[in-house]
Amino acid sequence: MRVLLISPNREEINMRTLPLGLACVAAATQKAGHDVVLTDLMETEDPSGTVHQIIEDFRPEAVGLSVRNVDDQKMTPSRFLLDQTKEIVSLCRGLSEAPIILGGAGYSIFPERGLTYLGGDMGIQGEGEALFPLLLDRLSRHEDLAGFPGLYLPERGLQGQRTFIPKLEDLPWSEAFSWFRFNKPIQDYWVTVQTRRGCPMRCSYCSTETIEGRSIRRRDPRAVAEDLAAQMKAGVEQFYFTDNTFNLPPDYAKQLCREIKEVKGRARWRGIIYPGKIDPALARAMAESGCVEVSIGFESGSPGILRSLNKFFNLKEVRRTFEILGDYGIRRMGFLLLGGPGETKETVRESLEFADSLPLEALKVTAGIRIYPQTLLEGTALLEGTINRETNLLFPTYYLAKGLEDWLMPTVTEWLRARPHWMM
Repeated sequence: MRVLLISPNREEINMRTLPLGLACVAAATQKAGHDVVLTDLMETEDPSGTVHQIIEDFRPEAVGLSVRNVDDQKMTPSRFLLDQTKEIVSLCRGLSEAPIILGGAGYSIFPERGLTYLGGDMGIQGEGEALFPLLLDRLSRHEDLAGFPGLYLPERGLQGQRTFIPKLEDLPWSEAFSWFRFNKPIQDYWVTVQTRRGCPMRCSYCSTETIEGRSIRRRDPRAVAEDLAAQMKAGVEQFYFTDNTFNLPPDYAKQLCREIKEVKGRARWRGIIYPGKIDPALARAMAESGCVEVSIGFESGSPGILRSLNKFFNLKEVRRTFEILGDYGIRRMGFLLLGGPGETKETVRESLEFADSLPLEALKVTAGIRIYPQTLLEGTALLEGTINRETNLLFPTYYLAKGLEDWLMPTVTEWLRARPHWMM
């Protein structure tokens, strides 16, 4: 089949990203014998014109769209980002009779409502690298789709229980890089890398479990290092590890850093750290392998609120994490998440003062917490009447503790004025 894959994301929230997941899907689909074209609309000035031309020239028999961002995760002002994807779906519909198949991390959070809103013919919740080629095979044979794992159909819902890929080594990571398109010097990009999927921590607000599952699945560290070495030979100098928690499990992270160090070259990398699960040996290994910056979501400076968010670290561990990383010259960007269940003016002040006392280079403050389906926060919001069973969480819906409505934003804004390294 002729298969067109589209990454409609044009948002540079925090950083410009490359569509790693869709590139893996492209590599897997080509390996299965299909003729594949991938277009990243981030890299074009005319998204509609680009899609129109490709469809006219390529005449796809199936179109896959990867949904990354649903919104910008800001309560005020909030930007809903699916309209740009909906426009691309409508454009494809008008130009081709090929079935439109949705997927991606953002779609996996809202598989049924996302399918309805965007107007796709079907959607895959979960890991499309394995399922998309199998779906194409069924479509090409005109076979029944009943029972297909993770597949949603309009008005028919989920067809079969979703599955997770047990061995990440089965995915075409090495081939994915060749699908990236660089319209600027390659050295300017932070090229995305993933070494593990799944997170068992179950923070109250987090959607990672819905996207990747709870069990951590890991790639072989040597294979990761070899991929980085090949990409560095192609000119890449900066990598961004998309792993939700780079330092978990710690032994794996240390081994990975040792392997990367062996092929490091001029590479620099950034990642995301879970507080409290780092020691000097790991920080040293990270620095020696090229780590220059980490994001640390400590979220609160109040012990009670940390418990409410279902966090398994304490403030002493948070402070020690920042200090250890600083000892090895790693830049630290902290994250505060204010307004959740149990939050009061007093706990907000605790958090702001605690953040102010930390040795960090940057801090991002979020006021109000986005409510995602199948999270502990959704359950709390239902019990409190903040939302009900009919609330469509596809559209940005936020939890904000009562009593903070007219106080939180002005207070945070005032703190930011005197701290140029803080942001919202």
